Amino acid sequence: MLGSSTALVWLVLFAALFAIPGLIYARLKQDKLDDFLVARNSQSSSATLLTLLATTMGTWILFGPAQAATWGGIGAVTGYALGAMAPRLIMIPLGNRIRTLMPEGHTLTEFVLGRYGRVMYGFVLVIMIFYLFISLTAGLTAIAKMVSLLAPVPLWLTATIVMAATLLYTLYGGLRVTIFTDRVQMLVILPFLLLLIAFGWQATGGLTPALQGLQEKAPHLLNPLDINGLKSGLTFFIAVVLTGLFYQGTWQRIFAARDNKVIRNGFILSGLLSFPIIFIMGLFGLAFVGLGLPGDGSVALFSVLLSDVPVWFAIGLLPFGLALIMSSADSTISGLTSIMVVDLRRLLPKLSNHNLLSLSRWLIVLLSVPVLVVASQGYSVLYLFLLADLLCCAAAFPVFFGFYNARYQSYNAVLSTFAGLVAGLMVFPAPGAPLTYLLESFLLASLVPIAVSLLLLLMPKGKLFDFSILARRVRKLEG
Repeated sequence: MLGSSTALVWLVLFAALFAIPGLIYARLKQDKLDDFLVARNSQSSSATLLTLLATTMGTWILFGPAQAATWGGIGAVTGYALGAMAPRLIMIPLGNRIRTLMPEGHTLTEFVLGRYGRVMYGFVLVIMIFYLFISLTAGLTAIAKMVSLLAPVPLWLTATIVMAATLLYTLYGGLRVTIFTDRVQMLVILPFLLLLIAFGWQATGGLTPALQGLQEKAPHLLNPLDINGLKSGLTFFIAVVLTGLFYQGTWQRIFAARDNKVIRNGFILSGLLSFPIIFIMGLFGLAFVGLGLPGDGSVALFSVLLSDVPVWFAIGLLPFGLALIMSSADSTISGLTSIMVVDLRRLLPKLSNHNLLSLSRWLIVLLSVPVLVVASQGYSVLYLFLLADLLCCAAAFPVFFGFYNARYQSYNAVLSTFAGLVAGLMVFPAPGAPLTYLLESFLLASLVPIAVSLLLLLMPKGKLFDFSILARRVRKLEG
């Protein structure tokens, strides 16, 4: 559709157009280290809404929901969309609580260390970094594949251009610049989403042809009570909801919000708006099946769209895809930076803030090398995503129950998480195996910790946890 040279020129140009405003803004806003990490109490409801929407809508929305619809139907799409919306609503009380307990906090790992000690902290730290790594890899893989559908550009080249541009302004400017560029990127994302939906409607000839085809070829995909669809939808819901609670980019925005009212407004609206967007993206998968289009369900949306579109629209997909990946990748990079700085401060207390930040930046650059290597291969990282989801499911109740219950002891959290992980892994599919018992695996990983926690609470009462010590253990990173 496009020549490789033409696509590369446009790709570099659009990447620069997103990166340069961030660099300029960063020079105007030279923050102290604490604000570099969390932009504390600085963001309005509208800024919080836009940055959360931008963070939610990574390049995956062009691939994941539509592919899920091709084998799980309307039930899978609904579960996917609800799963993206629910964490935003759950984070409102959790966010208010952590701001009360740790008004100078930066990360969820700080809370876990202060509340439960090093064992639970180590587990949560590993799953959060693992999830951020996989999320970044998947996003770069998706944008590289999208560009390859438009032009014969090597995957590694696209991934490298996007990664370099995003690292440049994110590592230089921190969270405040990430939130600023999110707003710029949303100026591209929202109008082009509407344009994409309009072209999709035109390409399918409206709803009727796709619905007729589905009734003939795969009527079960339209049945919201289909067992396979319900299982798929519930699987997506559990996985996306519980994993979303461990995303450091969201916790940064909790601390960045001006007050609790901003958290409530921004998180509710972003959750409500994300549902129809993801649901509509999923409908492209149903159209793909209904119209009997050739190709792989993983690129169902593009199979529907690119059959007959003008060249300007194909070129327009480049800034759209870049805005999607950069708005989520910069949040992931910023989240990784905040975790590294906070934990390196604990390991190297005598290191100056300048050297601390420099070390963290170089570690992120080094981490980007394996990310680029994996993304350049075009592998599906679905299995690793599912594994990260399972780890989050096992830790979710133990971590967040301890936000409120002072009787909940560290050993209870550790044993409950371990029990959930063992139970889930017992039926978790092996690499390359069918995902037959994936729902059962997630249910066991999520529910066993609840049962074990409640049973251990029946034991003789231990010393009640003093939540006030959390505020004393966490301090601003001045300078």
